[in-house]
Amino acid sequence: MLLLGIDIGTSSVKVSVVDASSQKTVASAQYPDTESPITSLHPGWAEQSPDMWWQQAQQAIALCNSSKKYNPQDIAAIGIAYQMHGLVLVDKDQKLLRDSIIWCDSRAVEIGEQAFDTIGHEECLSHLLNSPGNFTASKLAWVKKNEPAIYEQIDKIMLPGDYIAMKLSGEITTSISALSEGVFFDFINNSISKAIIDHYGFSESLFPPVQPVFSNHGGVLASVAAELGLKAGISIAYKAGDQPNNALSLNVFNPGEVAATAGTSGVIYGVSDELTYDPQSRVNTFAHVNYTEQQKSLGVLLCINGTGSLYRWTKNLFGSAVSYNQMNQEATKVPLGSDGLRILPFGNGAERMLNNQLVGVHFHNIDLNLHTQAHIFRAVQEGIASAFRYGVDIMRENGMNPTVIRAGKANLFLSDLFAQTFVNATGIPVELYHNDGSVGAALGAGIGAGIFTSPAEAFKQMHPLQLIEPTSTAFEPVYQEWKGLLVKQLSITN
Repeated sequence: MLLLGIDIGTSSVKVSVVDASSQKTVASAQYPDTESPITSLHPGWAEQSPDMWWQQAQQAIALCNSSKKYNPQDIAAIGIAYQMHGLVLVDKDQKLLRDSIIWCDSRAVEIGEQAFDTIGHEECLSHLLNSPGNFTASKLAWVKKNEPAIYEQIDKIMLPGDYIAMKLSGEITTSISALSEGVFFDFINNSISKAIIDHYGFSESLFPPVQPVFSNHGGVLASVAAELGLKAGISIAYKAGDQPNNALSLNVFNPGEVAATAGTSGVIYGVSDELTYDPQSRVNTFAHVNYTEQQKSLGVLLCINGTGSLYRWTKNLFGSAVSYNQMNQEATKVPLGSDGLRILPFGNGAERMLNNQLVGVHFHNIDLNLHTQAHIFRAVQEGIASAFRYGVDIMRENGMNPTVIRAGKANLFLSDLFAQTFVNATGIPVELYHNDGSVGAALGAGIGAGIFTSPAEAFKQMHPLQLIEPTSTAFEPVYQEWKGLLVKQLSITN
């Protein structure tokens, strides 16, 4: 029996087909090869077309099918992972009303801060576990204020994964996990937040029916199945944001377990069973994939917007002749501390862990007679690792004290230098796994469809590839200097 996982990323869409009996990946494909465009009509804005995601998903499935390694008719269930916090709007005919305002768009920061002050900090934090900030609810409020003709046509609001499920099945659903990531969910009253919808003037009819993450979110339409080579009616049995899904794919379900990723953005995601929140909303708490009213399973999320995106920008700066592998190799030739070069890696929208400030990327102490491209490659990795350490310290302030972090051996964690620098900077060992968001989505579908009797069964074949432990405290002075530069920059930005 086969499972199909679809991961709707900011850069591309990846799909994987997994054998449920062995939990092994049969085939994978990604589309496109180059990074997907982000439209930025004004500084701090970021939009993508949901139809682009759908076209890419179809292309990726077709590529996967073309491997001839399986029979698509044997696929029994579909799972979807997606970039979090994006706003997708459709009318009563399920037609798109505008491009999606995606996760790194900063236009709604002021709207969210006004809501935080008006509703009340204690009310927001105790009930929503977050400030409304720059999340989906505030993005919707921006549309209501600035694009009233579009707002009046809205039948349903969705997150990116909901749109792909709708295109597959013709049905629209949501979940408590999805509502919480949009900051629409009241954890005390276990309902859509009356405070949010009253403050912003939203109708509750805009929200799709609420279902568990692991449940039937619709069956594949016959017309779509024929196009994709699938069996009509198979269940979309799982939908989750990329970071809860990354945690799932690393078998992170229980309180105290922690996952990390360093793709386009960098995230540390720890599970808690307490309704906890950061008083400054620098880290955010959402319902985890296994949250129920009886089992309060929560994901505490630290996000750094520009990790892999900065490394990609650096690669593009030096041209197509240099590969990521070459960048990683060159970086190892430079001593720890990059001969004084320091980089603040904050150039991809407002940073929640920095109180929603637009800080930007900053290079410090460039010596034109000393620093080479290799220095930049290392300083970028050290700057990103320092940003993770800064965030981990915020999590520690809030009672999250990980003793080990699980991460997939992918993206920046493919660099041995980065992985060791991350561990030395944070002081926390890292277990690396063969991990992929699309594989996690496929396994999530197996749980949702009842093919696996429990999450434990879905991950019984998963074993770590490598354990990386701290080797030195020599990075601490580098971090402290980096932190001093950040504090100074924040004072200027303020």
